[in-house]
Order: sequence, then structure tokens, then C-alpha cells
Amino acid sequence: MRVSSPYLRGGQKGFIEKLIGRLKWGFQLKKIFFIAISVLILSYPIYASDTSTVSVTAVVISNNDCSFETSNASLNFGDLDPSNPVERSVSTSIRFRCRGRDRSVTFFIDDDDGLYEEAPDANRMRHTTIPNEYLPYSFNLNPVSGTIPRRTWQTLTITGTIRGADYENAAMGSYSDTVTISIIP
Repeated sequence: MRVSSPYLRGGQKGFIEKLIGRLKWGFQLKKIFFIAISVLILSYPIYASDTSTVSVTAVVISNNDCSFETSNASLNFGDLDPSNPVERSVSTSIRFRCRGRDRSVTFFIDDDDGLYEEAPDANRMRHTTIPNEYLPYSFNLNPVSGTIPRRTWQTLTITGTIRGADYENAAMGSYSDTVTISIIP
């Protein structure tokens, strides 16, 4: 590139021309460098990213707790006469109370349907000597939930029922089951 200016003298013109040439070359180098880096980045193998989820949970425990007064109770249906198959219901009760920080406590009571359940809420007693003989019965709790004042004894009523039709052709002998009752909190 030729520089012409009335203000520049002979030697200065050559210097300015070299300087402008270098600046242009430097600018060209920057463009080439930018293009080379872009090509390098774009040609670098891009791997698909993967994600993972993290399940975050917490349980705030209650400052209240409920408990049963006794750990054992029984429902005894007594002797069942297959020649006179009538429905037989028996009941028992367990006392419980709730303690803790709150003035009133909400509780929930549930049972595990026994050792020989056929399906949910399909309780069965098993014959004590013939392991494939069962006697169905119903098992009900009352109440199963509620809100009560703390430190006040409450009564849980447990009722079991055997229908006459379920034992009129049953094998003679003793039958039994064990049901676990839980109270929360």
C-alpha cells in the first residue's frame, strides 16, 4: 500500500506503509486465528450429555406418640357347631392414649390382616394340624382414626365375625391367627 501525504517525509512514508501492512497482517492473523479456533471447536467431537435425578425427601417427625395400654388381646369365637351354622361375632377392647407437645393429637390405627390373609381385608384362621385348611373371618377396628386430647385414655373396639356358611363344612379342630395392630403417631 502506498501512502501519500504532504505531511510525511520520505523515510516516514516507508515506515507508515510497513506499519499499516503489519496492522493489516495482524488483523488478518486475528481473523485466521478466530476462524481456526471456531473450526477446532466445531469439529471437536460433541458427546451427548446425560442427566440424572436426585430424589430429595425428609420426614418431620411428630412430637407426639400414641401407645396401647397392653400388648395382647384375644378374640375367642368359642365352639362352633357345624350342625347349627349361625353367624358368630365377638368383641374385645384395648385402651390407648397419646402424649406429646400438642394439646390434641390425630391418630391412625391399622392392622396387617393377619398371618394367613387371602387378600386385603380377607382374614383367615389356619387349622392347627391341617395346614391347608382355613376358616375366613372379618376383623374390624373402631375407631381407626380421630383427634383426641393428649394424655386421655381411649378405647379401641375390635370385632371379629365368622359366618355360619364359612364353618358348616370346615374340618373339625382348632383354628388360629395372629393380627398385628399399629397406631400412628
